Amino acid sequence: MIDIPDELIATQTEFNGEAGRAFVAALPGRAEEFLGRWGLRLDDRPAMYGMCALVLPVTADDGTPAVLKLQLLDEENAGEAAALQVWDGAGAARLLRDDAETGTILLERLSSDRQLSSTTSRSAVLVIAELLSRLTAAPAPPGMRRLADIAARMLEETPRAVRELRDPAERRLLEDCAAAVREVAAEPGDRLLHWDLHYENVLAADREPWLAIDPKPLAGDPGFELLPALVNRFDATEVRWRFDAMTEVLGLDRARARAWTLGRVLQNCLWEIEDGDGLEREHVEMFRLLRDW
Repeated sequence: MIDIPDELIATQTEFNGEAGRAFVAALPGRAEEFLGRWGLRLDDRPAMYGMCALVLPVTADDGTPAVLKLQLLDEENAGEAAALQVWDGAGAARLLRDDAETGTILLERLSSDRQLSSTTSRSAVLVIAELLSRLTAAPAPPGMRRLADIAARMLEETPRAVRELRDPAERRLLEDCAAAVREVAAEPGDRLLHWDLHYENVLAADREPWLAIDPKPLAGDPGFELLPALVNRFDATEVRWRFDAMTEVLGLDRARARAWTLGRVLQNCLWEIEDGDGLEREHVEMFRLLRDW
């Protein structure tokens, strides 16, 4: 028997509707299936979860501690196993088994009780920068979703989104972000990106001090990776330091990194508009800071 957290049920219902409810209903059977298929037994530890997945601490027949990740397969996580195979434990949790049909994966167990968020902000930013420099060193494997397509879709959606905004300053924000993306869209890059490397997606480990988890991979320019570390524990006085430190560690061209970071701001703003929400303060402030550099 497994316990399914109420928060996971709520988020799946809110964001995925009937598909989310079906996913939650199928979780007990799916867990039982993969525990048996892969020779695993549940540990007496609490399950972990995010918006999209339930993660069960398990032990393999050979005594290896691991976690079984059960998730609703979608565009963002469809390439997770392929990315983890490329990285092979270098900077990220090691993939042990995977099932392409359901997106179920078995991963090495990290220290879930010690996240990067427990460290000071500047130290955390440098850890993320070092991890990204390793993760983005490899070209993306064939079939990975592409930043080129994401950028094209954002530019196509921007005019409609602008019309939905009443505030002229917010309209200019979207238009200026789109203009920055147009400057770099012809060279979208081919590196393997994590896309979602914020503090909670970095855990301590025995074999390395810190490792990344939960990639939403795509092929593109590493400059598109910076925003999560810039807005985590947002402090406008620290943004310039963080940006300079990350671009230096990753060896990025600052102008291109700025343009792709504005692209990431645009992506988030388009989502907020689609959801009927106002633009988040951090994204507006990030735009203003980057615009003035």
